[in-house]
Amino acid sequence: MNKKIQLLSILFLGFSSVAFSQIKEEKLVLNKKREPEVKKIEKKKTSVETIKNYPPEEKSQTPVKYTITDVPAVSDFKTSTIQGEDVAPKFDGTAQNNYFQFGMGNYGKVLVDGNVSKTLENKLEVGADVHVLSTNGLKKDYDWKSGQTSANIGAFLNSYGEKGKFNLNAEYGLDSYNYYGIYAMQPTGELDLKQKVNQFKVNGYYDFYSNEILNDVRVKSSFLKDHFDASENQVSILANFSKHAVELGKSGINLNADLGVGLDAVKTDFAIRDKNSSNFFNTSLTPKVTFSKGDSYLMLGSSFSFLNAKNSAELVSQQKNNKTYWFPQAEFQFAAAKEFKFYGGVDGGLKLNTYGDMLQTNPFILSDQFLKPTETKYHFYVGLRGDIDETLKYDFSAGYGKMRDIMFFKANGLFDNTSVNRSAYNFANTFSAVYDDGNVSDIKGSVQYFPLANLIIDGELRFTKYDLKNYENIYNVPLFNASIGAKYTMLDKKLLLGFKGIFASDRTTNSYAIEGVGAPNVIYQSTENTNDKVGGYADLNLSAEYKIHKNFSIFALGNNLLSSKYQTYKGYKVLGAQILGGVKITF
Repeated sequence: MNKKIQLLSILFLGFSSVAFSQIKEEKLVLNKKREPEVKKIEKKKTSVETIKNYPPEEKSQTPVKYTITDVPAVSDFKTSTIQGEDVAPKFDGTAQNNYFQFGMGNYGKVLVDGNVSKTLENKLEVGADVHVLSTNGLKKDYDWKSGQTSANIGAFLNSYGEKGKFNLNAEYGLDSYNYYGIYAMQPTGELDLKQKVNQFKVNGYYDFYSNEILNDVRVKSSFLKDHFDASENQVSILANFSKHAVELGKSGINLNADLGVGLDAVKTDFAIRDKNSSNFFNTSLTPKVTFSKGDSYLMLGSSFSFLNAKNSAELVSQQKNNKTYWFPQAEFQFAAAKEFKFYGGVDGGLKLNTYGDMLQTNPFILSDQFLKPTETKYHFYVGLRGDIDETLKYDFSAGYGKMRDIMFFKANGLFDNTSVNRSAYNFANTFSAVYDDGNVSDIKGSVQYFPLANLIIDGELRFTKYDLKNYENIYNVPLFNASIGAKYTMLDKKLLLGFKGIFASDRTTNSYAIEGVGAPNVIYQSTENTNDKVGGYADLNLSAEYKIHKNFSIFALGNNLLSSKYQTYKGYKVLGAQILGGVKITF
């Protein structure tokens, strides 16, 4: 497997005509809140000057179709991190390629954010992006450190040639924080609760203007290391082959044929506790054909995955698993009118669960995880979406699916019942991934409303219900979450006001009650509660930016204005009401 990883890395480094965006289908998300990450920058270029058939006529004249894309209600808001929501205000429709902003607030909060780019000769664009956010944490709530710092620094290159566009970017990410969620014990003195994650990504993407045979190629690589010497290396390659807009006689029906070919390799090694190690090598084929007429269409396809998996631990011999998977893929849409489009379908797939992905969902997991993929055998869904007078866009759907090895997080107890000098993760303050088979039912919806030219209102909601085989309840997953947001510009676009409200129901978790007995050599006894609750929350956020000069602005951010130090994982409170102000310079 090491040789396979090395081979894929060599192929990636030599792939000069390939660049990276994401290893999944690109979809347009209207007016999505800015996330200052380099991987988003490539999408800022929305048009290219047409010179000498550049881009080719067959692609440049293709009309752009805007569709609502489902975005989970808390997809870009990590309530479990102590910093709360990070809102970076910006003026819609105003160039933001060259700017720098700095802000400070209570809880010792410091924000540094900037981007610079330059277009050189031959339509070559280069640039860099930096984003740093730091906080001192909840000093009045805990006797130990609870602060954290996150930073992302990246550089990118965009090139627009005669046949296609090329993007290459590199990004370094740092998350330094503490396992501060100690609820079952009352230790005293200075505790070393530090965790730090370093991740370096190199990504590439090449997109041909014409959808003839080779449509696009995407490459993704990631190298992760944490404070406890866990390491994870990942390489992914996806090539999309296609033949589009084939007319079937005079019926007015067009045929699109697509074939996706993918390779994924992940190697993860942990150095503490059980010293788990895993190796995944997955190849995938996704053929599909689409028949379309106007806005109505029928897509028929399949997805095949060929997985080679190896797992081992310090006291467990290596386990191998070679398996072939087949998943259905089909979708139809009947467009009665642009206001009412009925759709439905079935899909499925195999998701490789990685340590890096787990940390994005729950940064307080133990640096020793047993990794296995999650299989969605099938997921049926039906829905209704539409665009009413270009004022109201909506999308509502309901689905039901069957899954194997659903991953969620279970709280850990004490690993050592007698130790005095405990490790950072040995206070019943970490979580581990567990897996179970079951069924999932979901209802979700999104709405975007444009009542005025300078006002945008959007909302999202999602109900998700799991029926598991072995566990009575799924842990640390809310039944319901939702968000509502608004952006309003006034004073000739000199003043931008923003609002974001995020809501979630309570969730079930396990937890531990710990009692120390005996002296002077204390022995701790633990009692597990398998039906504990973590309360729901409502988090309200406001942002404002005023443009004093075309190159100078001042801004203010208000996060968690209800000042509720709620929890999304047992023991981990978020910051209360936060106010941050700063200045922004554009150039």
